[in-house]
Order: sequence, then C-alpha cells, then structure tokens
Amino acid sequence: MNQLWHLPPTLFLNLMHICLAQANYAPYFFDNGASSTNGNMALLSLSEDTAVGTHVYTLNGTDPEGDPVTYGMTFEAGSRNYFVVDESYGNVTLIEELDREREDEIEVIVSISDGLSTVSEKVRIVITDANDESPEFINTPYIVQVPENTPSGSSIFKIEAVDRDTGSGGSITYFLQNIRTNKFTIDRHSGVLRIKTGITLDYEKSRTYFVTVVAKDGGGKLRGNNKVFSATTTVTINVEDVQDTPPMFVGTPYYGYVYEDTMAGSDVITVVAIDGDRGKPNDIHYHLINGNEGSFEINKTTGAISVIKNPNQLKKEVYELKVQASEISLESEEAVHAFATVTIRVVDLNNHPPTFYGENGPQNRFELIMYEHPPEGEILRGLKITVNDSDQGANAKFNLRLIGPGGIFRVVPQTVLNEAQVTIIVENSAAIDYEKFQVFTFKLLAIEVNTPEKFSSTADVVIRLLDTNDNVPKFSSDYYIARIPENSPGGSNVVAVTATDPDSGLWGELKYSIYGTGADLFLIHPSTGIIYTQPWATLDAEVNSKYNFYVKAEDTEGKYSLAEVFITVLDVNDHSPEFNENIQEKTMVIGSPVKVEAIDQDAEEPNNIVDYSIMQADPANVFDIDQSTGEIKLKSYIRSLDIIHNITNNKDCIWSVVVQAKDRGSPSFSTTAVLKIDITEESAEYSVPESIVLRKPRFC
Repeated sequence: MNQLWHLPPTLFLNLMHICLAQANYAPYFFDNGASSTNGNMALLSLSEDTAVGTHVYTLNGTDPEGDPVTYGMTFEAGSRNYFVVDESYGNVTLIEELDREREDEIEVIVSISDGLSTVSEKVRIVITDANDESPEFINTPYIVQVPENTPSGSSIFKIEAVDRDTGSGGSITYFLQNIRTNKFTIDRHSGVLRIKTGITLDYEKSRTYFVTVVAKDGGGKLRGNNKVFSATTTVTINVEDVQDTPPMFVGTPYYGYVYEDTMAGSDVITVVAIDGDRGKPNDIHYHLINGNEGSFEINKTTGAISVIKNPNQLKKEVYELKVQASEISLESEEAVHAFATVTIRVVDLNNHPPTFYGENGPQNRFELIMYEHPPEGEILRGLKITVNDSDQGANAKFNLRLIGPGGIFRVVPQTVLNEAQVTIIVENSAAIDYEKFQVFTFKLLAIEVNTPEKFSSTADVVIRLLDTNDNVPKFSSDYYIARIPENSPGGSNVVAVTATDPDSGLWGELKYSIYGTGADLFLIHPSTGIIYTQPWATLDAEVNSKYNFYVKAEDTEGKYSLAEVFITVLDVNDHSPEFNENIQEKTMVIGSPVKVEAIDQDAEEPNNIVDYSIMQADPANVFDIDQSTGEIKLKSYIRSLDIIHNITNNKDCIWSVVVQAKDRGSPSFSTTAVLKIDITEESAEYSVPESIVLRKPRFC
C-alpha cells in the first residue's frame, strides 16, 4: 500500500475511485420478527380500531459502510395511503381509518436508502378484527302466515341475522322482548321461532301478533373497551282462519213490533248471523224452529221475518220465535248451528197524546188556594188531577214534570203507564212565602218517553197563597241615639223609632211601648213611634244628662222585637257664677297674691268655665288679676308700704276692688263682688291671717 503513494497523482485517484466503487454495499432493514415494533414492518398486524394519528411502527435498518440512511413508503396505484413515514427516523403513523371488513390486508412498499443505493421491500400488514359491527337481519321484512290450528310448540319461522365481525363479536344469539306476555319463543342459537308450549292461536280472538326479535353479538374489544352490539326487528305473524267456530247472531237481542195497521206479508225484523270463522266464512241459512204458530215465516237466505196474518187475527200480544242459523259447507257434511230468540210484540199505533182530567172531565187549568209555609212533604189535596194515555204498551208510557220555579214542589209519579192520579208535594216550605210571591204558576207537562212522535200535553197549575203571621216586627236599627236641650218644655219630641212587619192586614199593624228605669220622663206614641217628654217633665243636665231605656214593637198576636234608646240632655247656660262670699276682706302681704273663686253650676263646658276681671279699684291701677285662676297681685312697681303711703293719704283705709266672674256660655252670665284688701309687709310683728268678712261695701 505504501507503494501506491509513489504513483502519479492522476493514476492514484483513478485507482481510489475503483476501490471505493467496489466497496459500496447496499443498506438493509433489520428483520426483528413478527412481534417486533421496528424493523422492516414485515408480519405487522394492526387492529382495525387503531386511532388515526397513532405511531404504529418504526422502520429500522443500517448501511454496512455506516452511512446515514433514509426511509420511504409507497402504495400501489389506486389503493389508499394508510401510513406516512418520517424519512429520517423511520416512524410510521396511521393516517387513514382501518376497516377489516373492507380490507383485511394492506400491501406497502417500504424502502431504505444510503444516498447511493435504495433497497425496497413489499410487506403485507394484517388488519385484525375489532367488535365494531352490529348484527343485521337479512331478508326482512318478516311476515309469517300461521293457521290458527297449528299445534303448540311448532316452529313457524327462522330468523337469520349476520355480523361481519369475527370471533365472539361475530357470533349471534336471539331472544324476544316481553317474553312473559308473548305467545312465542325463539331458539337463541338457530333463530327458529315457535309457538309456546301450551299456547294455541285463535283467529277469532287475535288475528295479528307483532313480535320483537333482538339479535345480539357475543361482544368484543373496541378501542380498549368490551362492546356488545344488538339489533331488533319486528316479525308480523298473521293468524289464518280455520273452520272451527259455529255461526253467531249479531245485533241480539231481537225485538220486533207488529202494529195495528201492519199489512199481512210485511217484514217485521231481520236477523243476521255470521260464520264465526271470518277468514273463510260459509253461507248461512235460517229456519223458524217453533213459536210462530202459523203467523210468521222467515226468508232462509236473508233472515227477514214477516207476518203472514192481519194484526187483528193475531191471538197473542207477545210471540217468542226460535230461529236456527246453519252453516252451508262444501267441505263438511255435518252442518253447524246457532240459535236465537226473537220477541215480537203486537202493539197499537201511537195516536193518542196524554190528557189531563179534572173531576168533571178533560181540564187544562187547575187552581188552589192555600196558606203560606205548609209543612214539607205535605200533599196539595185540593188539586184533583188525573192523567191518561189511551194507547197501549210503550205508546202509553210518558213522563210527568213541573215547569216553573224549581225546588218548591215536586210531582209524583214521574213516569206513568196508561193512567195515574197526579200528586203535587211540598218540597221547600221556606220558599212558599206570601211576602215574596202571592201566586205560583206552573206548567204540568206530560210527554211520551219512547215513541218517535213524543206526544205531549200541558196543564196550568195556579197556586194562590194566603198570608199567615209568620214575621216578627223589626226595627230599622238596633239602637237609637237622641239629644235634647235641658230647657226643652214638657211634651217636646225627642226621637222617632220605626219598625216594620211584612205580614199583611192586622198582622202587619204595630204598637209601640217603652219601658226601663230611664223611661219615667218620656212617653211614646203607640202607632207613630214618636218618643216625647212627659208634659210635666223638667230636664236638668246638672242633675242627670243620660237616659236609656227599651222600646218595644209588637204586632196584634204579641210577636215583638226590642231596640234600645240612648238620650243625652244637652246643657244650656242657665247658671251664673257664684262667689263663695258676697263681700270679701283679705290681708295681702306685699309680694304674695290673694285669690278669689266663683263656681258655675252648669254641667258642661264652656258654660261652667269662669273668667275673672277687675271692674273697679280704689285707688286705680294698683292691682292685677289672673283671668283664669282669680289670683290678685299688686302691680310690680309696688314693693313696700312707703310706696303705698305715697299713693293714698289715708294711712288706715282698706283698699277696695270690684271683681267680676263671667262664664263663657252663650249668652254669658256674670257676677260681681267687692273685695276689701288690707296691705301689710312681711316684717310685721304679727301676721294677719287671710279672712273673708261679709259686710257692706266701704270706700275710703
């Protein structure tokens, strides 16, 4: 090798290129086996529920010369690209959803390159199953025809469902909803539908059944969780009729009528029978077995029964005919029968309405005079009413009712056949009140019940009431309040009371009276209710200002009621104020007041409120008086005897004051008095008590 360095440079480079070209080996994938997550991706298996975006594999290989390698991945033309690979790191990511049922293997061409050589390999990726499919019923809808005589336990149909999953997720079991009430069962593995053991089908009771079948797979993993899928379908089971039921009559019971104008040969009634097997019904023929007595016949195909005699030749009012209905079957020689009874009544025409009768024949107005408030349940015996319908049977049946004020009277009977005595009974005694109604007017209605004509007739019932003394007098108020001045003369009106009695005549006339401890000074007019003072009565509010007593209103039978009267005597200013002494003499200490007092004997304010004033004084302008209290004071500037001596030259004279006491009444009364006042000072050796001396006025 050392000898190569001695070669010419050009020749040396050429030899190096030849050596390098001979030494470049291709890269290759590691083969790490089926369970490996890196290598050449051979024998990789993925579950179809692998989420898109999942890192599913890592391509891994090497270059013999140690050169860096890159990875690639391609798919055949027209196929989906399920994966993408990171060319540097070989990380393979799922980019398309997998579906084993659509494609269970995916072919991928993976490649590894060192920049000079690229090695490609085709690998197959197996898609494994996940339980992502629901069972599906095939060949639906399911409609099954089952004869009604199919034995219990028989198989009637096979249900089939498929599930494209594999393993337990593709296995299917069957069951029915509402198994307890169902008449059918299903084999859980085969899907065979059977009639339950002990159960029979009956076309006449139920013609169709709807059975809900559930197909459920065996469950399996889906995205890490165990999932079970199911599907439902409805099987319609139509029960087919079989000839196993006798005929039956419809529209029973049968009643027919022959009227007095029915023509011989006329149809009376038609009976109808049908084959109990409605799926394939047979024809029906009719026959009269007995009871017709030669008077009736029946059409064997239509079932129409006709009368073959005139009604006046029929000897009975009611005929009971026994009719036989027979099936006509070509399949069986033995006929099947059913029987019914037809009741035919012979009746006349409804050509008479109900009619009311009195004692002298037909009558449409009845009158009665009675007292108010009769006892409840009492019969109005003064009314003699009979009602009659001369038709026969149902044509003579009718109802009775009273039309008018409700709930006061009731009529019996309410339902009549042919004829009845009509009775009217009191139902509400309180409502039969003369003060509310003097006359009651009703319509007595008779109307047929079950006839198409509904013939009817009416009669007027007039009830006139007589009054009774059933009311108590009632005052307009429970109490009366009155006021009267004390100076009212005897015989003065005080208040008028009023009572009423709704009864008529003498029962409504009232007499008034008063009584009680406070009634001595008062009288009441017996018919007008005016209360006035006794002629000799003198009222004095100062003696008694309140009177109360009772007033009584009484009818001619002694029924009465009471009210209370309250009378207030109003005060009048009829007293003058009176001093307790006509002439007063008082000693006044300078600086202290003396007091005069007068009393007014009136009962109420302002008549008994007294105001005081000085009318005259000698000397003048020396004294002041309190208007309300009567306190007399020296004027404020007189504070000693020296000031007094300066006012008057008579040192020993007693000063006089004329005082007036005046009330506040209207008109006002007043009284005057002369007060003698001796003035002294507090420093005197003796104190002169305040005294009052009655004597004639004396002036200095």
